[in-house]
Amino acid sequence: MNLPRKLCSGFFMDGKFYVIGGMSSQTDCLSCGEEYNIETRTWTRIENMYPLPSAGHPAMRSPPLVAVVNNQLYSADQATNEVKSYNKTNNSWSVVKRLPVRADSSNGWGISFSNHVDRSTDRPEWNVLAIKERAGAFVANCAVMGC
Repeated sequence: MNLPRKLCSGFFMDGKFYVIGGMSSQTDCLSCGEEYNIETRTWTRIENMYPLPSAGHPAMRSPPLVAVVNNQLYSADQATNEVKSYNKTNNSWSVVKRLPVRADSSNGWGISFSNHVDRSTDRPEWNVLAIKERAGAFVANCAVMGC
């Protein structure tokens, strides 16, 4: 990658690997993303791909809570309690719906979500999988990814 990162999230979309969010130091949050082209083996920086959270100490927040469905990127924004959709054309986010739980109470840690496509509207529907109350100091994140 072009920048060192911790507390970031990675995902596959459109045949490329992306990394968004995170911190480059104990105090510096990153709003840029990076795209890895598997064919050319090069990283490209994407400015302002992930908005900086407005609340909470940066080192206490969870990495971005992301999911890719049919090559469309979604994020559960723990600061605003909303599921957002990423617009690749204009590099912006829009609200899809409110989260049914308070993700901000634990800075996004211990929250997971999944989706299914509502065939009558052809839009993703988001469901809460689990909520881990009082998760303690360590929560393991996991994701299922594929090319």
